[in-house]
Amino acid sequence: MKYRTLGNTGLDVSVLSFGASSLGSVFRETDDRQSIKTVHAAIDAGINYIDVSPYYGLTKAETVLGKAVQELQRDKFLLSSKAGRYGEAAFDFSAKRIFSSVEESLKRLHTDYLDILFLHDIEFVPAAILIEEALPAMVKLKEQGKIRFSGISGLPLQLFEKLLPQIEVDAILSYCHYSLNDTSLLELLPLLQAKGTGLVNASPLSMGLLSTRETADWHPAGSRLKAVCKQAAEHCASRGTDIAKLAVQYSTSHEEIPTTLVSTATPANIINNAAWTDEKMDTELLQEVLDILKPVHNESWVSGRPEYNEHLEPAKGGGTV
Repeated sequence: MKYRTLGNTGLDVSVLSFGASSLGSVFRETDDRQSIKTVHAAIDAGINYIDVSPYYGLTKAETVLGKAVQELQRDKFLLSSKAGRYGEAAFDFSAKRIFSSVEESLKRLHTDYLDILFLHDIEFVPAAILIEEALPAMVKLKEQGKIRFSGISGLPLQLFEKLLPQIEVDAILSYCHYSLNDTSLLELLPLLQAKGTGLVNASPLSMGLLSTRETADWHPAGSRLKAVCKQAAEHCASRGTDIAKLAVQYSTSHEEIPTTLVSTATPANIINNAAWTDEKMDTELLQEVLDILKPVHNESWVSGRPEYNEHLEPAKGGGTV
């Protein structure tokens, strides 16, 4: 496993990191004993960074992860959680709720501190509440030793473009913008590097778009994007390769993207994912897949408030681009 430094934090993170959302039975029903084994397998494979949120499984993911990390030395892994989002439409970024949320997370996770606290999916609330309440709360949490570093997370890249020049945070978490079908995250790198902001990339499979299986009904992508991504996955299958392998290798190979989160509740899956990062990528197959995905390259979808989605226009076949 390779490691890279996360912005100016000084934290060295594994290029592949563990997203604990699956432990909350977010994508399918999971067995808690298997979930705990998966976390331990991730650590044994060299993964040293784990991310979770009270939103995942309505606190189940944190609870199960807490049981898993109880059996580990705290200095063997880096841990981030989130605050502000607690349900599909349940957001509370008041300072009071940020403080209580962190206390609740620490209890569930059986730890005294978080390495990073991210404000979760901030594109759904006005910037004023973040600037006036949530961000000052994170400064106090740092002073209290409850968190080491602060961050923000969300889908639209325009969110970071607008907010980062106005605020001070140590890291951001971005998802679905550095994968085989979407590399628009690269446009944000100069801003991040200028500010020394750490970058956590997530969802190399674009929330299940890059799969031979039918995309989940809840997925917000347009029908054309779904169809082309499935075509790319089927091409890999015809060549005897799981597109997940190519996707993980591609997303972890960029030297300026410190780490990429993947989520699973199956030990064999995380062991395979970790091993793939050390294997040589099939560049011929990569080019074939990129050619298939070219018509939908960097297509995305609306998430949150209009001011963070101004650049998106309706795409062919539904969704946005």
